[in-house]
Amino acid sequence: MRIRWPRRVFAQVLTAQVALTTGVMVLATSLFLAPLGTELDDQAMRRAQSIAQTTAADPDLARELVASAPDTHGPVQAAAERIRTATGALYIVVMDTRGVRWSHTHPAEIGRHVSTDPSRTLAGRQVRQIDTGTLGRSARAKVPLRDARGRIVGAVSVGIAYDSVRERLLGTIPGLLRYAGAALAVGVLAAIVLSRRLRRRTHGVAFADISALLEEREAMLHGIREGVVAVDRRGRIRLVNDEAGRLLGLDGRAAGRALEEVLPPGRTTEVLAGRVAGPDLLAVSGGRVLVANRMPTQDGGAVVTLRDRTELELLGRELDSTQGLLDALRAQDHEHANQLHTVRGLLELGRYEKAVEFVTEAASAQRASAEQIAERVSDPLLSALLVGKAAIAAERGVSLRVSPSTLLPDTVVDPRDLVTVLGNLLDNALDAAAERRCAEPFVEVELRAERSTAVLRVSDTGPGVPPELRERIFAEGWSTKAARPVAGEGAPAGPVAFHRGRGIGLALVRRLAERYGGMARVTARAGGGAVFTVVLPEALAPEDASVRGAPRRPERPERPEGMESRKRRPLGSGTSR
Repeated sequence: MRIRWPRRVFAQVLTAQVALTTGVMVLATSLFLAPLGTELDDQAMRRAQSIAQTTAADPDLARELVASAPDTHGPVQAAAERIRTATGALYIVVMDTRGVRWSHTHPAEIGRHVSTDPSRTLAGRQVRQIDTGTLGRSARAKVPLRDARGRIVGAVSVGIAYDSVRERLLGTIPGLLRYAGAALAVGVLAAIVLSRRLRRRTHGVAFADISALLEEREAMLHGIREGVVAVDRRGRIRLVNDEAGRLLGLDGRAAGRALEEVLPPGRTTEVLAGRVAGPDLLAVSGGRVLVANRMPTQDGGAVVTLRDRTELELLGRELDSTQGLLDALRAQDHEHANQLHTVRGLLELGRYEKAVEFVTEAASAQRASAEQIAERVSDPLLSALLVGKAAIAAERGVSLRVSPSTLLPDTVVDPRDLVTVLGNLLDNALDAAAERRCAEPFVEVELRAERSTAVLRVSDTGPGVPPELRERIFAEGWSTKAARPVAGEGAPAGPVAFHRGRGIGLALVRRLAERYGGMARVTARAGGGAVFTVVLPEALAPEDASVRGAPRRPERPERPEGMESRKRRPLGSGTSR
């Protein structure tokens, strides 16, 4: 029959452990029995030597050996047999200097020459050995026999039956096997317990499936379009797939290092470390808006999934901006209808000159406002954004003013970044100005160039930002507005807190400013309100550049994938403070 090796991991581990335990027990028993036999032989030879030394120490034995002849009933035979019977030895042979026996277990051997060479003993040396003689195999010892003057007159040879040694050895085997069996049973039981635990942990998979599962895992982790970051309970990175490396700017050397070592301080690190809890948490990393979800693992670590929501965030802002423009167009539609009714009435009354004057004034006012913005802000995207925001501000009862010191040439390197910054600042300012009821709420915009540096300043007549919140307001997820309702959750604890759907706009503004090597800050406005200032070095190209918008900052990171198709679409709307 062909023995089949089990396929399951736990079965293979159990089989290997049982075989290993059995082998170890057999080897240990063998290694114990081998020296035990040698030790028993040595003990038997020492016993024989002790009996021989005791027999040879009797002075009467030496005197009788010299004074008498070999005799089966002589005093030497009687003394040797008495000692043999008392000690349980196999034989005690007393011989003279010629090697002739004077005593023996079988009296017929008395008077005959011994079967082994006694020369070493008769020369004065004691001999111990395992040997075979006329009585079979025995453990024997030979000592010289001396008279009262110390002269060697013969030798005493004592033998211990080797069967008794073997019986002692065999007698120890059952007990040894019992101990070995008990140890083997404990080892097998431990192997079974371990294999069952391993079975639960491996879900019964086979060794052949492990490599396939690992390959599938690698292919899945590095093929999906979501970032995956695995951390252990100490906050060290276990795994970073390709998408997570792209979103967070990490490489293969991040594995095994702490999050704080490879990521800058901020909300992204807090979310990955689990210090900010909740589903679908928003974070900003390298100008990208990320949605993070953290799932703890049984060993105390966690797996964090990251989704790039930059494109959706930009689309949402454009949708909000478009919605605002639609609201403004509806309001202007009503106003335009009223103007048409006025013109119609003037025409029916025959006051043609007054009708022409009314139409000219209405058209000139709107054209003048747009032309004034276009003259001060040469970039078409930025000027269009201001015109659109002016209509939205008018609909909300807020006046949008352009500062007299505004002057921005048409040399912006990347107008989309300035549109993102200005759009977020304007939306926040309009919300703040509309929130605070005052006599003349307004928002003032200032755009100016300082050589290659663009300075954007937006002030409003809103409630302002307290000094203790002027740094925290730029953190991801921080908002001064009420949280958007989330199903299954209660009311927000207060107006200032971390929110899942808000607090992204100003974080993006600061990240963009830092990418340019600039800064973003908020101060108080005289008379109430807030002033947001953003400085973007190298955001403007030289006046004599042959190509408008020639890139001057090759070290800046690339824009998120998918944004290049949105080159001519203004981004006006942002999120709250």
